[in-house]
Amino acid sequence: MPRIAWAVLAPAVLLAACGAAPSAGQGAGHSAGRPDPSSPAAHVSTKDPPQASPAAQHTSRSDPPFQAAAGGGPGRFPPTARGILDGKVVLVDPGHNGGNFTHPSVINRLIWNGREYETCDTTGTETDGGYTEALFNWHVALDLTADLRAEGATVVLTRTSNTGVGPCVTERAAIGNEAHANAAVSIHADGGPPGGRGFAILEPVADGINDAIVGPSAVLGADLRAAFEKGTGEPVSSYDGINGIQPRDDLAGINLSTVPKVFIECANMRNAADAALVTSARWQALAARAIAVGLAAFLTGRR
Repeated sequence: MPRIAWAVLAPAVLLAACGAAPSAGQGAGHSAGRPDPSSPAAHVSTKDPPQASPAAQHTSRSDPPFQAAAGGGPGRFPPTARGILDGKVVLVDPGHNGGNFTHPSVINRLIWNGREYETCDTTGTETDGGYTEALFNWHVALDLTADLRAEGATVVLTRTSNTGVGPCVTERAAIGNEAHANAAVSIHADGGPPGGRGFAILEPVADGINDAIVGPSAVLGADLRAAFEKGTGEPVSSYDGINGIQPRDDLAGINLSTVPKVFIECANMRNAADAALVTSARWQALAARAIAVGLAAFLTGRR
């Protein structure tokens, strides 16, 4: 996600009751074994206008080969305990949306992010091969939702497909606030310099509205950084932040949050090595599991 990238329109709120049975066929590229975002008890849908977005061209779950960096990879990252998150509410915010590509007049409108005006959203970035960030974010969010449900958490998603538009970044923050989430994570991938790679955690800077969550968000960020590095083998970013942490004061999603929240840029989609990871269904699931472990560490204090 480049520094200006975001999302828009009517909120798609999903309260995913823990233990809800997953099913196939929901959303672009939704595969068997991923949770069904239309199954929860409470659901306010967005209007998903018909369109042929670029994301629709990249819905395959084919898994190109990749080689995880030393220290990561399947089999080296134990799951957390089932039921460990009973009673916890987690906001999962997959950045952008597949329909943003065909609705520039909607996503380009200006909103107040707590400090300044920014666009309501953007399309996000993509790999050189055209695999979109919006689709990557969506797949990781679905895998993460399944992992968190298995651990007993109630999951709130900010969108319910990869074919809609938005919601706006201000609305995404409001969804987490209204849900009184115990923790919130916004899932992204960056469009950085081709020679740079790695992941980064974007953390809030105090602006009045979010003052109370700056400290807890830093703890959440540290837990996610440790879990993601260990669980995926992905290095911390070589170009963004210091040791994988980057404070940001220009993002509505954390400027307006009243619950502990961070963004994670899982990889650099413009880097060839990272592009091979983000387009892999296996690595997407690995990234989701790492994020779940980091959230569990924050929510339980068990590190």
